[in-house]
Amino acid sequence: MSLIKAEKAEKSTVALEFSVDKETFEKAVTKVFRKQSANITIPGFRKGKAPRSVVERMYGKGVFYEDAANDLLPDAYEAALAEANITPVGRAEFDIKSIDENGIVFTAVVPVKPDVTIEGYYGIEATREVAPVTETEIENEIKIIQERNRREIEVTDAPAAMGDLTKIDFEGFVDGVAFEGGKGTDYALKLGSGSFIPGFEEQIVGHAIGEEFDVNVTFPTEYHAAELAGKDATFKVTVKSITKIELPELDDDFAKDVSEFDTMAEYRADIEAKIQKRHESAADAAFEETVVKALTEKLGGEEIPEAMFEAETENLLRDYDNRLRMQGLDLQTYFKYTGMTLDQMREQMRPQAESFVKVRLALEKIVELENIQVSDEEVEAEYARLAGAYQMDVDAVKGMIPADSVAADLKVKKAMDEVKAHAVAAEAMPAKKPRAKKAKATAESADEDKAE
Repeated sequence: MSLIKAEKAEKSTVALEFSVDKETFEKAVTKVFRKQSANITIPGFRKGKAPRSVVERMYGKGVFYEDAANDLLPDAYEAALAEANITPVGRAEFDIKSIDENGIVFTAVVPVKPDVTIEGYYGIEATREVAPVTETEIENEIKIIQERNRREIEVTDAPAAMGDLTKIDFEGFVDGVAFEGGKGTDYALKLGSGSFIPGFEEQIVGHAIGEEFDVNVTFPTEYHAAELAGKDATFKVTVKSITKIELPELDDDFAKDVSEFDTMAEYRADIEAKIQKRHESAADAAFEETVVKALTEKLGGEEIPEAMFEAETENLLRDYDNRLRMQGLDLQTYFKYTGMTLDQMREQMRPQAESFVKVRLALEKIVELENIQVSDEEVEAEYARLAGAYQMDVDAVKGMIPADSVAADLKVKKAMDEVKAHAVAAEAMPAKKPRAKKAKATAESADEDKAE
């Protein structure tokens, strides 16, 4: 393979031209002939025994050229990319400029990362606001745990009360006529849940097991079944069973039973701390979302190739499919139950993919402008973190992810941390301006710059 030229083209692409020499091409043609000869029939020769020269006279000199070119293209393209020092971000568009017994000249239009610009990334207006923890939040958390530790006691000698779990038979009538969907047998109903027509559950209160009685209600005027909306109805009801719910007392014994704490005060303090942590995480996420949005808006320069957005959309799809598989599902099963299609999901994920691509390009540019570096120790620490996250051996992770890829991700993370550290509230003074890029700055000189 020989690289002829590599020229920057429009829309963040590179036009490549590269060739395959005569000798290599001839070997590829011979290989194709040998593979296909067994299926070639030429009058006067047994099937598969006709010489190549005879086949070419009958079908044309270039009869095997296309297949030979297809065989040669992958390796030739990879060699051309390496020689031109190009990293594609999507599939290239190929063509054959010339092909004959002297070899092939290929052309390729290769999508590459755009040359972007970004300014004003230090001093982005973004406020991190942590919501205070309320007593209601703490009480709700405790109530959930209290409900989980409840006792259910089936009774036979007490009437139904609000909060009880009941099992009932019922049949509804409007103007003395039973209506469709108005009948149930052994229906489980928690009194006070509000799951039935307003007024229904309250009229079961006070009735004992085995009692048969009427419940009179009026359907809401906006009821989903139009033929029943606003109508008066009578339900014939029989109570089949009553289960009392006994909630544990919210005392120190409760705290000991449900946590590692000895007192209710300690348990409440722990719940408050956990809610506070959730609020802080939510504030961090909102803060970063604001920063990310600002970065994408400040991104300029060349047009981002469509291939980058498409590739990131596919990455998101694969990640989602992997998460589903961890739950025993897959995309096809998900589509079956939701009615969604693959194209609809791609369309749904497209905005997120575009944001990911833009912010990555912005942060990579900041890495370049600020000469952000990472040490070997930081890379090793990241390998250890990934190994723990994947529950794999460190060497196995190293075999999967190249060190330069890990370093690149760490640099991008550092860039984001820098941008967030220099974000300001609307009323704050502008933060520092970015330093000028140093082409050959060392890690030591970069540290000195930061000290200054």
